Amino acid sequence: MSTPNTPTEPIDPDRLKEIIDRNPSRLGIGRSGPRPKTSDLLTFRADHGRARDAVWTRVSDDLIEELGLYRIQTAVADKDQYLARPDLGRSLSDETIESLKTDCINEPQVQVIVSDGLSSTAVETNSKDLLASLNDGLQQRGIETGTPIFVEFGRVDVMDAIGEELGAEACVNLIGERPGLATAESLSAYFVYNPKRGTPTAKKSVISNIHAGGLPPVEAGAQVAELLTEMLEKRASGLDLREDDRSFQK
Repeated sequence: MSTPNTPTEPIDPDRLKEIIDRNPSRLGIGRSGPRPKTSDLLTFRADHGRARDAVWTRVSDDLIEELGLYRIQTAVADKDQYLARPDLGRSLSDETIESLKTDCINEPQVQVIVSDGLSSTAVETNSKDLLASLNDGLQQRGIETGTPIFVEFGRVDVMDAIGEELGAEACVNLIGERPGLATAESLSAYFVYNPKRGTPTAKKSVISNIHAGGLPPVEAGAQVAELLTEMLEKRASGLDLREDDRSFQK
């Protein structure tokens, strides 16, 4: 049986280049016979290595100190357990809860949390500029913030436990996203109003893809401050925050 000829050159090279330039995905990389080109294979392996490093390395003590973050750890013992037990990454020990209540500001309007999540690289790369912009935005609006907290081995919903224990009106968790081969530096900001353990995802808001090639951290900080302000005004987050919009659309 004959095999149809497969074109080796693009029909419209200019259009292909335009698509490649606007997309971080591996498009139009070509091949050498049945195999990828050596340069493309090496790039792929390098990106894969950066993604693994983002997961397995830890946020530096120097950065945590520079940002003035109060450091805690979830119920997770180590990285292996963190990856295997997401539930523990949302939980706090009794000792940690007691230290939070003793050492941190109680009943803030907004509790700011930074979590390593699945990418310490994202925290190292974006948190400094993002927090500076966010703090300026909240200060200009007269919004009171609690003691900024860094959570090691944290999952998104650890903000529910922290917010509930400290009596925060609203929480934002700036957390490293699962790294991909396009970038290992992407951060997300998750929000919840009236945080309580077990709050469903539908009642939470998110701003994602925060990194130099997506939403720049300085701009993200301004957007986070704006969304927190809206949450406090409407006393809601997630789908509840958009209830008025849905009613209008009907």
